[in-house]
Amino acid sequence: MQSNQKKVALVTGGSKGIGRATAKSFAENGNKVAVADIDKEAGRQTVEEINEAGYEAIFIKTNVADVEEVKAMVAQVVDKFGRLDYAFNNAGIEGAQSPTADCAIENWQNVIDINLNGVWYSMKYEIPKMLETGGGAIVNMSSVAGKVGFANIPAYAASKHGVNGLTKTAALEYAQENLRVNAVCPGVIETEMIDRFAGGDEEARKQMENMAPAGRMGDPREIADAVVWLCSKEASYVTGHPLVIDGGFVAQ
Repeated sequence: MQSNQKKVALVTGGSKGIGRATAKSFAENGNKVAVADIDKEAGRQTVEEINEAGYEAIFIKTNVADVEEVKAMVAQVVDKFGRLDYAFNNAGIEGAQSPTADCAIENWQNVIDINLNGVWYSMKYEIPKMLETGGGAIVNMSSVAGKVGFANIPAYAASKHGVNGLTKTAALEYAQENLRVNAVCPGVIETEMIDRFAGGDEEARKQMENMAPAGRMGDPREIADAVVWLCSKEASYVTGHPLVIDGGFVAQ
């Protein structure tokens, strides 16, 4: 893959897991990186690791559920680096588990605010800045739960289905303006979110590993490299696509 030289990438939810791996991958491919997250300590650790490796990155504390903070986040990226070329709108939460009728209203609103509204807020302010400099590429974080139903996570599944619809809509709107919009739909990836789902139960972890025909969990870097590819010239004809990266789970 050819490197994306002298470009600027923004990663929300960049403090840990897939977000951290993607921020590092963007940097290793020659981009300046802005890491945004609500977790200051972990976010700054990501930036430290990138800078210590000889690349350029900054941290921006951001709650993506707050539209004013998102607006300020994008403005800060452009103020610092002069442009915005790529964005990975990754910040998200899984929420509490319960059947649909038992899902707490507060839980529903919180998950939708972060996972879906946060993606829309981000694109709302990223897109104009990208268009100012001739275009760019956006990747939104979805999930296999955006492709099929999952019992006991109604808000999460609804938010991820919404991300896929939003992604396709934006892709159509800007297809002739050199701005591509795609999504990634990971399966079970080795992250802290999976640890929370398993709740320390090794049997539960084993069941999640066995969900994929590949017989293992994915590595965050496997998602990160797909995101960076989607933003690269090699993916110049790919837009409006929810890319499933799940070890074969939804093929079953």
